[in-house]
Amino acid sequence: MLEGINPLLTGELLLHLDRMGHSDAVVIADAHFPAWAIGVRVVDLPGTTTPDVLAAVRSVVPLDDAPALDLMTSADGEVLDVQRELAAAAGVDLPRYIDRFEYYEVAKAAYLVVRTGETRTYGNALLRKGVVGHPSA
Repeated sequence: MLEGINPLLTGELLLHLDRMGHSDAVVIADAHFPAWAIGVRVVDLPGTTTPDVLAAVRSVVPLDDAPALDLMTSADGEVLDVQRELAAAAGVDLPRYIDRFEYYEVAKAAYLVVRTGETRTYGNALLRKGVVGHPSA
């Protein structure tokens, strides 16, 4: 255990977040997301929600320049409660919404996928890491 670190941030997850460079992406994925088919590095956090994990990640990872956050567009284009919660957890007013299959392609380039226990559909967020220690962070 470390003081001041969100308990959702496991040692394994912190290691991967630390190894990410500027503009590298982390996908915080719901339980339905094809994490192991897409990701080279996958951390499983069952029993968690994507907004909670995203908020924990944001406590140690600054945002990149826009677009810092990508969300998957819902089937009918409606902005869902889970998506509003994700944007709030990331501290982003206007996330970029990406079509489902394009989102999978973008996610393939992510450094890390964190699969949560989130059961709400379209509860996925792709966050790009900014410069650590930069005045705008």
